[in-house]
Amino acid sequence: MTSFILKIIACTTMFIDHLSYGLYGTSTWLNYIGRIAFPIFAFQIVEGYTHTKDLKKYFLRLFIFAIVSEIPFYLFHTIISNTFALNVMFTLFLGLFCIWVWEKAPFKPLAVWFIIVACIIAELSNMDYGYWGVLLVFIFYLCRSNKFMLAFGFLGMLLLKYVPFFIKYNLYYKYVAFFIFTLLAIIPILLYNGEQGKKIKYFLYIFYPVHLLLLYGLHQILILQ
Repeated sequence: MTSFILKIIACTTMFIDHLSYGLYGTSTWLNYIGRIAFPIFAFQIVEGYTHTKDLKKYFLRLFIFAIVSEIPFYLFHTIISNTFALNVMFTLFLGLFCIWVWEKAPFKPLAVWFIIVACIIAELSNMDYGYWGVLLVFIFYLCRSNKFMLAFGFLGMLLLKYVPFFIKYNLYYKYVAFFIFTLLAIIPILLYNGEQGKKIKYFLYIFYPVHLLLLYGLHQILILQ
């Protein structure tokens, strides 16, 4: 499975996830399928870091599109909540930053503190997927050279995210379904063959804000009928 196929799976499941809010204005079974998207995007950040020829441009591209996507994300997010939030590209940017800090830091305990601060920033600024999203990118980076460790690290991150919900809500079926569907993301990741496939360099960056605007517009049309 090539990087191109992974990106198509991620975009498709993300669209299905967000379609739930565009159509119904609330969470539905479509959001279960949507849990597959983010882990693949997080994994792709690691692949991008590993294979990019110009890291500065990669950082800049992520940051620019994070800013560009914020208004579409804000509009779409109003369907769900009135609280302020930062879109997922900021989360991925911060995850990429953590990888860079880890590699460049001459003293690893110092790098750990930087990563902790990055996770705190993600939570305080209400980034999409919060500290967990930032940490998932970093865990994928640490485990990238071994598929068993990659799967084990991912499972550990899932337990970190969902066990508190299982305890609080007594294994409520919604969170069990979220856990299972998020876990399914590891299948295409493990099937990844390291090849790029078709190049769609800017497709993801453009698709993200455009699909948010379209689904926000769809929701506005539906509530006016």
